[in-house]
Amino acid sequence: MEHLVFGQDGLPVIVFPTSRGRFYEFEDQAMVGALETKINRGQIQLWCVDSVNHESWFAEGAEGSWCVARHLQYEHYILDELVPYIHRRNRNKMLAVMGCSFGGFHSMSMALRHPDKINAALSMGGAFDVARFLHGYYCDDLYFTLPMDFLPNLHDPWYLDRYRHNTYILATGHHDQYWNDNERLAEMMRNKGVPVRFDVWGDNTGHDWPWWRRMVQTYV
Repeated sequence: MEHLVFGQDGLPVIVFPTSRGRFYEFEDQAMVGALETKINRGQIQLWCVDSVNHESWFAEGAEGSWCVARHLQYEHYILDELVPYIHRRNRNKMLAVMGCSFGGFHSMSMALRHPDKINAALSMGGAFDVARFLHGYYCDDLYFTLPMDFLPNLHDPWYLDRYRHNTYILATGHHDQYWNDNERLAEMMRNKGVPVRFDVWGDNTGHDWPWWRRMVQTYV
């Protein structure tokens, strides 16, 4: 799959695009430019990946089972192919993920499912109620993909101990339509003793790139 890399060294950060975005979206929306100083200083290295959302969550006419299976194939690509590739080319053994809107969902889902491989996650305006795209379809695989479904029932110390050593940031805006979902997820995490930074931005902050450019400069 296609991807773009910005930076030679520093903390590797996998960047997920929005719902129908591509691997070049982060650059096109001036998000890479907003981080140019830190990239040039070798503090961070961005790995902007493509997605298969159009073949999974947004696959028109596809059965729900296929949509979930395609998403899990994508997750395996990220974790089993891309992550080892990153670690072979970057001496920093830590790994972070981030994304806006639907990219925030990918970030938090993979980070909470694999806390041994992903050490930090930043979601900006994250859209976490993605089951609605499957029109009533539900299964165990879907359950374990949705943080707001599996997290309240999670008691395994293997996961909880690792969560408590990782970093999680949920940022949303006062006028973001997904504010409630972000607040709910933050509360679920806190109920599990998981340290999470949850910020609601004022100043008429909504669900769009101008605000996300300000957020990314604050948190990364």
